[in-house]
Amino acid sequence: MIRYFLARLFWVVSPWKLRTAPAPNEPTILIGAPHTSNWDFVFMLAISWRLRLPVKWLGKDTLFKGWRGPLMRGLGGIAVDRKNAAGLVRRIIRMANSGQVYGLVITPDGTRKGHSRWKSGFYRIAMETGMPVTLGYVDRHTRTVGLGPTLQMTGDVAADMDRIRAFYADKSGFHPQYRVEPRLNSEE
Repeated sequence: MIRYFLARLFWVVSPWKLRTAPAPNEPTILIGAPHTSNWDFVFMLAISWRLRLPVKWLGKDTLFKGWRGPLMRGLGGIAVDRKNAAGLVRRIIRMANSGQVYGLVITPDGTRKGHSRWKSGFYRIAMETGMPVTLGYVDRHTRTVGLGPTLQMTGDVAADMDRIRAFYADKSGFHPQYRVEPRLNSEE
């Protein structure tokens, strides 16, 4: 309840506007893109709390060290050891089969800058679990954030990514200069 009211307050005072499709009613992979700023984390919480959509998110394990660990886990964080992520998909499959409705937030463009391609983990997880993909966005040009359509991945990577690219074509991120085109290495 407190989170919902904090989110409502955030959207009242923020110069950014929430423009969103309804929250999914089944477990979904929630894409956070373009991921260009630490503000994306604040927006993700404000969106999910406002829509009353529980979220879990993947973050590098260093974010969970020391005093930050309990805070990050309390906010839905799941620590990922990038050097040893073998059991991650199995863990996510168990979560997807738990019956709980949540959004698994993944930022496929990785860190906030320095990449030229999206990472394919979200796609592999969607295919392994059968979870749909909901397209979350930040757009500095219109100062809007929110959730777009929810898509089922078909296994045709090029066609699926074309649909994703079409949605993100006019979305710039908080820092447009760090935006990464939604393209996987496997498409070339």
